[in-house]
Amino acid sequence: MFLDDERSRRLRPGILTDLVGQYMNDSERARLLGLPPTTRIRERAKIVSPERLVLGDHCWIGEGAVLDASGGLEIGEHTSIGLNTLVFTHSSWLANMMLENHTGSDLIERKPVRIGRGCFIGGLCFVMPGVVIGDFVTVQPLSVVARDLPDRSLAAGNPARVFQRYDEEHIRAEAERVRGAGRAGRPEE
Repeated sequence: MFLDDERSRRLRPGILTDLVGQYMNDSERARLLGLPPTTRIRERAKIVSPERLVLGDHCWIGEGAVLDASGGLEIGEHTSIGLNTLVFTHSSWLANMMLENHTGSDLIERKPVRIGRGCFIGGLCFVMPGVVIGDFVTVQPLSVVARDLPDRSLAAGNPARVFQRYDEEHIRAEAERVRGAGRAGRPEE
């Protein structure tokens, strides 16, 4: 039933870790995967080549997200990766075109991805190999990030493009607005 070859022996521990992880809460799953203790990683999220992932504190990884770190992946602190978002650090398109899409093919290209700190990557996004997303960037849901995005920007679309830039003053004003709205709905203490 199970193969007993080198590839199967190499992959099986990760498969079992994914299976066991489905029965854990977010924090337990993060500990099992060797992620920072402040990480919250939801069900069915998958990390390919976790040894090549550098993850900051207080990150959230949504259900069904796939983080391909095989080409190197760095995610800064306080960053959220949305539901079913895919972050790619490799591409096998040329291996497919040359009919050489097999394990170890020298036509599989790997490029690191860096996602800055304080970012929000919405659900169902694609981040392509080699992309750098700056600090404090929001990527709207259903976007395809194929090019670098600058710090403090809002991007959306396919391909994602910057629609708005914002400074620290804008963010502080928005935080005050949200905190004020929350206080307005609570009874006096």
